[in-house]
Amino acid sequence: MTTKPYFLPKPSHWPLLGSLGLFCFVLGIINIIHQNWYGHYLFMSGALLLAYTMYGWFSTVIDESLHGLHNPKMDRTYRFGMIWFITSEVALFGIFFFALFYIRLYAVPELGENTILWPQFKATWPLLKNPNPTAFPGPHEVMSAFGLPALNTLILLSSALTVTVAHWGLQTNQRIILNVFLSITILLGLIFLSLQAYEYTEAYTQFNLTLYSGIYGSTFFMLTGFHAAHVMIGLTMLSVILIRCLKGHFLPHHDFGFEAVSWYWHFVDVIWLFLFIFVYWL
Repeated sequence: MTTKPYFLPKPSHWPLLGSLGLFCFVLGIINIIHQNWYGHYLFMSGALLLAYTMYGWFSTVIDESLHGLHNPKMDRTYRFGMIWFITSEVALFGIFFFALFYIRLYAVPELGENTILWPQFKATWPLLKNPNPTAFPGPHEVMSAFGLPALNTLILLSSALTVTVAHWGLQTNQRIILNVFLSITILLGLIFLSLQAYEYTEAYTQFNLTLYSGIYGSTFFMLTGFHAAHVMIGLTMLSVILIRCLKGHFLPHHDFGFEAVSWYWHFVDVIWLFLFIFVYWL
């Protein structure tokens, strides 16, 4: 009895390039926040290098799959890799949520107890009037939960349903259902991002709610902005998967590429539910 050998990929330069791109990307974001002139250049350089890395690396993996090099052991390796990747993303958002809860439940109430330095300060959340409003003018009002955020919640939850139907279409080999519902998922994601951009414009121009308008603005844009970035990543993944579906790359029982992206998209949906509840609603 012979067994198919475990495929080992050749040494690759993609991890090194990807790490360098991610370093420049994050360093650029930090310097943009601190309003350093070179932040945008670092950010764009990192983003382009990351895009180039993902294109090259994923092309290699897809080519390996189409040539039958991914046996069941390799499939399990990719599944564990995706699970750990999503786990790391949960940890990332967990840190930001922890910061939000720390600010709301501990830092702001403690500032409110200091009546000597800031006698007029009231420890309420969302924080519209900062302890030093001259240096950090607060926003005029908060973002209402039951407007665009509620609509975006409905849109994103609907996209979770459509990507599930698309996966069912793949597993049952119904290609029309697969392609149509996957396209609808991408369209819903684009609508979500468009409404998010409109909300940001409204926040900046009408509410004076900016990244520099105190701790409420900082936490609002940090959490929702990181989520929007993950939605863009998910849309990129879904678009690539749609192209691959149109080319007939996936089979009903050989579809982990699609399955991994659907996992990621459901993760994005769940994170948005927490954002809607704790950033917009409560």
